[in-house]
Amino acid sequence: MSGLAPDGHPKGNRVWADGCYDMVHFGHANQLRQAKQFGQKLIVGVHNDEEIRIHKGPPVFNEQERYRMVAGIKWVDEVVENAPYVTTVATLDEYSCDFCIHGDDITLTADGKDTYQEVKDQKRYRECKRTCGVSTTDLVGRMLLLTKNHHTQDEHIEQHVERARSLSTDNVAMSPWTRVSRFIPTTTTILEFAEGRPPKPTDKVVYVQGSFDLFHIGHLAFLEKAKEMGDYLIVGILSDQTVNQYKGSNHPIMSIHERVLSVLAYKPVNEVVFGAPYEITADILDQFNVQAVVNGFRDRDPTGDNTPPPHTDDPFAEAKRRGIYHEVDSGSNMTTDLIIKRIITHRLEYETRNKKKEKKEADVAAAMNSVKVGE
Repeated sequence: MSGLAPDGHPKGNRVWADGCYDMVHFGHANQLRQAKQFGQKLIVGVHNDEEIRIHKGPPVFNEQERYRMVAGIKWVDEVVENAPYVTTVATLDEYSCDFCIHGDDITLTADGKDTYQEVKDQKRYRECKRTCGVSTTDLVGRMLLLTKNHHTQDEHIEQHVERARSLSTDNVAMSPWTRVSRFIPTTTTILEFAEGRPPKPTDKVVYVQGSFDLFHIGHLAFLEKAKEMGDYLIVGILSDQTVNQYKGSNHPIMSIHERVLSVLAYKPVNEVVFGAPYEITADILDQFNVQAVVNGFRDRDPTGDNTPPPHTDDPFAEAKRRGIYHEVDSGSNMTTDLIIKRIITHRLEYETRNKKKEKKEADVAAAMNSVKVGE
């Protein structure tokens, strides 16, 4: 064990992080990236479905999907399934972890208690920064919003804020941790997620493309299969405008910067192309020395929609002409549309979940502010 963690204290050998990791997004990934900086190995506990229902409400992804999604994040060394919702010293000791790391927000049990209080009291708790601009609550709100204005124009953000505010139990229940906010991408953030390694001269370069909206188990399974076709995987991320042309409504749910970070967080991915063209041209193939272009067998349209867009040429025509086009079966039937259907089908449950979570966190924040004022 050597070196200092971001908080200036010595790094641990094995360190612990835990959570629901429902609808795993780049905010979760960024928390785990920061947590890894606190130790040599990062062990991540993931709660099961029953625990989440008790303390938060119905999860969007089931536990098996969430276990695999967290295991695929490139800063995670081990996943502990069925991790207890309340983090205890006994759990840290069981998995030989020096301490646990969590973001600077509050996680509460069903009865409003801090889930990390015991490890805090025993000085086995360290803190990293929460990623502003995204949360599972926020993403669910975007899907329920049913417009495409959640990331296109700044002047429409108030509509989103008011929609999320209406999910709360009263007009002041706006949590400082899960409120609607705008993600502001920076080069620093991209560099922190990027591998930063160009392909070696001997690497077989593989190229895939798609929207990769609401990054899910189907996406991960596809990328893992694609990576098996070569040594260096480049992922083309279609622009917001391109995805919206094909899918309409409020698609994509996540902006291109959010989708890029979500993809970069996963182990199979070496590089991404921002706003990749729908048609994979000779210029793309030559510039990146692509030797294999891979498409999903179960979902042939790279926008993630099972219905091919009308009046478009085959985006893989050039790859097919060169004899480098391949199809793989991800083994997963999950799609972005299926996630949205889950949300819409259980809309009342999710709205109730969001209301309770917002109100509970707002109450805690108000209490914390009262203590500060009185000091």
